[in-house]
Amino acid sequence: MKKLVYFLLFTLSLSTYAQSPWTQKKGEAYLQLTFTTIPKYSELYGNPDYSSEREISDNTLQLYAEYGLSDKTTLIANLPLKLVASNDLVTATATPITTEESLTSLGNVQLGIKHNFLNKKWLVSGQLTVEANTGTFNAASGLRTGYDAWTFTPIVSIGRGFNSWYIQAFTGVDIRTNEYSSAYKLGGELGYKAADWLWVAGFLDGVASFQNGEAVIPVTNTLTGLYVNNQSYAAFGLKFIGEINKNFGANLGLGGALGGRRVPKSPALSVGVYYKL
Repeated sequence: MKKLVYFLLFTLSLSTYAQSPWTQKKGEAYLQLTFTTIPKYSELYGNPDYSSEREISDNTLQLYAEYGLSDKTTLIANLPLKLVASNDLVTATATPITTEESLTSLGNVQLGIKHNFLNKKWLVSGQLTVEANTGTFNAASGLRTGYDAWTFTPIVSIGRGFNSWYIQAFTGVDIRTNEYSSAYKLGGELGYKAADWLWVAGFLDGVASFQNGEAVIPVTNTLTGLYVNNQSYAAFGLKFIGEINKNFGANLGLGGALGGRRVPKSPALSVGVYYKL
């Protein structure tokens, strides 16, 4: 039960929104600025679990955008800025492997397209996104701001809206280059309009590595757990969306880990604001 109080670092407020079946209307746009933070962690899931050599801080500031090319086709873009740091040693050692360092750089920039194939009572959409190999790696500290690979992610999503409810789910794969393993993705969300201005949603989100890649990860990078090969997790969480008016809003996301591999054990918080054009 101890694991239930741990939070995984992933973009809580974007993960299910970006992979939903709903598209923007032609000429309309959606912009969201999100900040996700893990102030410090020193433990990672594994088999067995293991410790990082230093306390690691991992913060992400990202701008996400959607634009309606037509009523059924939406363009997607995501620009992440990573602020990571390796701090004090967890256990004093005469010859540490990693160095104390901070790194601010781009993560994996993402572009994509979403198309709605069915819009009856239920919506069914397909999506393809491409993440560029735009991250940075510091070998001495083991800090990394993105996967050292290009990632191609085809996804199928389904959803339906009711008077005060909505439900959605998605499934797909991450296909990575440069000998990184590919991964299976699965998630879903159930939301309820608790007030005229407030939506509350619960979600499940999981990634399972196929472990089919032979990427060589430096020991320093393994110790930080930042964008290493064969990462997996199973998580759940809550999301709160407050509508200030028809154009502006804010959101808050919290997630709990059921388990994982090569991902940190530490509290995480995601907050964001959005604007609809």
